[in-house]
Amino acid sequence: MTASRLTILFSTLMNLNNFELAFVLGRLLLGVNFLMHGLVRIPKLPVFRAGIVKEFAATPLPEPLVGLFATVLPFAEAGIGLLLVLGLFTRPALVAAMLVIVSLVFGSCLLEKWTLVGDQMVYGLYILTLVLHLQRNRLCLDRVSPPSTALPSSH
Repeated sequence: MTASRLTILFSTLMNLNNFELAFVLGRLLLGVNFLMHGLVRIPKLPVFRAGIVKEFAATPLPEPLVGLFATVLPFAEAGIGLLLVLGLFTRPALVAAMLVIVSLVFGSCLLEKWTLVGDQMVYGLYILTLVLHLQRNRLCLDRVSPPSTALPSSH
């Protein structure tokens, strides 16, 4: 990236209001987190998969299901992360991120890894916060802000 492009990017960031800037930075942070989770696991997928299958051997989950989940997870993480970094399909990407976290909470509960469940709950709250502020999404490839899903008042 050239210096002039960096200047334009910085200037654009500084022209956002605090709410918009917070959302963009939060979206980028979560996106990079998910993207890197996936990218570091994909090259060592057989080892990652074997480790997850071994870890869940004592749970009631069938081994083929655990193996399938462990195989798909890194690609899902990378895909979700890339969408969030780009700001493309942001709302569906956040829903997908939450579904990944819900599945991880389920697995961690089966393993009785309660500290890990707590960490995953924080991820869930972080994602919920982003969903609540989607209307502030800027510097993204989404064409339009998502429609408001507020319920009509019951007067």
